[in-house]
Amino acid sequence: MNAPAPALDAELRDALRARLDDLTPRQATQAVERLIANYRGRTPTDAPVLRDAADVAAYAAYRMPATFEAVRAALDAFRARAGDWTPARHVDVGGGTGAATWAVADAWPGSAHETTVVDWAQPALDLGRTLARDASHPALRTATWRREPIGPALALPDADLVTVSYVLGELTDRDRASVVAEAARAGRAVVVVEPGTPPGYARVIEARARLIEAGFTVLAPCPHDAACPIEEGADWCHFAARVSRSSLHRQVKGGSLPYEDEKFSYVAAVREGEPGAARARVVRHPQTRKGQVLLDLCTRDEGLRRVTVSKRQGEVYRAARDAEWGDVWPPRSASED
Repeated sequence: MNAPAPALDAELRDALRARLDDLTPRQATQAVERLIANYRGRTPTDAPVLRDAADVAAYAAYRMPATFEAVRAALDAFRARAGDWTPARHVDVGGGTGAATWAVADAWPGSAHETTVVDWAQPALDLGRTLARDASHPALRTATWRREPIGPALALPDADLVTVSYVLGELTDRDRASVVAEAARAGRAVVVVEPGTPPGYARVIEARARLIEAGFTVLAPCPHDAACPIEEGADWCHFAARVSRSSLHRQVKGGSLPYEDEKFSYVAAVREGEPGAARARVVRHPQTRKGQVLLDLCTRDEGLRRVTVSKRQGEVYRAARDAEWGDVWPPRSASED
């Protein structure tokens, strides 16, 4: 019997702690204040956001745990629809210090896939390589870390899975279009993750449209390839992933709780195979009432819809009580009939 795979989120936190002991609170705070504006997508640029080793160290402490959990959650939704599909080659665009690469390794713990991380900031690649060199998963230890401008000249190797996470907000409109087009050309499957803010959602919707135009089928979160039913400017589609904060993470972010919820928007799409999309997905926290559960759904055929599941519905009601924001509906163990 094989030994259980290590939890890579804890392994990543240990690697961060070992490498960032010399980061002073003052250095971290100064760098993080500048990075927050870029993370929120307010300052698209044609130059790397992470400029030097201090920026990279602050970014790793501030963002890597949250990016890991957001990408991991998106990959969970992708895997639920893709079945036994396993990537042999993974390319991470704008991967920086490698959070998405760790998430892919964690999603496929028994995989022998090869990973290439492409980024334009050499200090980020250097730290990413250092963090991964002693990792338990071979895809992390043997990853290729390649410096290349993220823009129109980007040339990716062919891959089964291309991840593009938390980088589109750093790019100009032209560069964003070029990067998504190149990801679609190179990948059999593409997963795009952005902050769960209105601008982040808008970038995901833009990428989704480009992927569909390139012949891809959306697997998650959308249960369809039609236009998003959310009225522009009225709301935005996003989800949340729980992040355990280390003491270093709390220090850099100025928080006291042992956890936080990372809000993110995403799209996962495939070029080949059966559509596999869910009939519906829960797009808000379920509301529990006496003998009832209210589910806000994005559906395949009816757009946005609120469903009330009553106690009289037995198995479906029990499934609704267990449903969480982001889950497919109905689960395979239950039926709405």
